[in-house]
Amino acid sequence: MTGTGGGGTSSGVTAAETEEASADTAAARDGGAGSGAGHARPGMAAVRAERAGLGVAAARAEGTGRNLLTDNPALYEARFPDPGRLAGRWAEDCLDRHGAGGRVLDMGCGVGRDAARLHEAGRSVTGADVSEAMLEYARVHHPGPRYVRADLHGFDFGASVSDAVVCLDSSLLYCHTNAQLDGFLASCRRALAPGGLIVAEMRNGAYFLGRTDLLDTPTVSGFEWQGVSYRSTTHVFVDRTAQLLRRKRVWTSDDAAAPVEQHSAWRLVFPLELRHFLGTHGFEVLELHDGPGPRTEPAWREGRLPGATTDGDRLHLVARRLNTTH
Repeated sequence: MTGTGGGGTSSGVTAAETEEASADTAAARDGGAGSGAGHARPGMAAVRAERAGLGVAAARAEGTGRNLLTDNPALYEARFPDPGRLAGRWAEDCLDRHGAGGRVLDMGCGVGRDAARLHEAGRSVTGADVSEAMLEYARVHHPGPRYVRADLHGFDFGASVSDAVVCLDSSLLYCHTNAQLDGFLASCRRALAPGGLIVAEMRNGAYFLGRTDLLDTPTVSGFEWQGVSYRSTTHVFVDRTAQLLRRKRVWTSDDAAAPVEQHSAWRLVFPLELRHFLGTHGFEVLELHDGPGPRTEPAWREGRLPGATTDGDRLHLVARRLNTTH
């Protein structure tokens, strides 16, 4: 889900593309399937797994074609490199500025890059994700944190076991319903010690009020990895009834693998709505702004302080757990 290295193309990768890759983990968890399982040729995930030494049979056992990127974390990192660990550095800056303690829970840790960056900063980090493939990769390639499987809709690591919960790359927005968002915030409150922080970065639902620049034209991108050329075509649209930003992406490659169609979605949360949810669960909002952040243009860098508006396409949140009874 969060965090996205080597061997891949770093130029031309947008924040939206990076986030779209993260969304595929949630789609796989909720049963979203790619095409290709019924074809004579193995799907893309099987082909990639075979090249990684896992074998086609193993890939089929794990769910052939379900998810090109999250089934193949090495490919994920190659496509979305972050050699400067910008998201992890931004999160560490937030934690440092607000005096957070050393125990951190990274929900939606993905391949583990941001969790490892926080560990390198001297924190005791637990990285949690719903994707076993991502967790296995993180343990090998980004060691240091403890990596565990958990669903952000509801998790229980015990009471007051963490000083901060970090949730990057719109992982929080995989809570599509009010009940799921309540479950996430209730779980955060249980896990956090009094005064503990939530640090999150996500899309801004308010950006889509009257704006269509991210919706009007399909996004087409391509890259090469291990001698294979990949191409993705992405369509994004607003589901107003469900208050979701939905995405359909079709992957093709030049190695005769069947196309893979994937569907995912993010909750469109508005700034005042988010404040209300946090207040209901006993959190005080310390920061809520549209940048600078790790996915903004220009991007955050050390020394840049938070803004005061919530009009841009990203939201950045720091909230503190109050010592009250809920």
